[in-house]
Amino acid sequence: MDSDERTICDYLKSWPKHYVSAREVARRADGKRRFREDPQWAYPVLTRLLEQGMIETDGLGHYRSKQLSFDKKRRAGKWVSPQLRRILERSGRDFGEVLDLPDEEDDRRTGKQTDDSETGQ
Repeated sequence: MDSDERTICDYLKSWPKHYVSAREVARRADGKRRFREDPQWAYPVLTRLLEQGMIETDGLGHYRSKQLSFDKKRRAGKWVSPQLRRILERSGRDFGEVLDLPDEEDDRRTGKQTDDSETGQ
């Protein structure tokens, strides 16, 4: 990624969820002087970024940085700590709607321990 691409990406990241016109990107991304010298300097750079998949367009000449979507199931599989997991499991409450708790069989297959031998209690 060259400096022009990085400059435009940084500018578009300052406007997440908003589409910005190509002319506005050319005007504000790299300063007034650059825009006065060549008002269309950003157009080929925006096209390159679009082809690389780093930005997206609404089809009307407005661009924004690509929004990253996180897979909720992948994120739900990690615990802050094994101790916290054990505390929640021992409480006797059902957190099935809120938390996706893997079965103990899954832990045995991966080699993780779920008993008190880890903490020494």
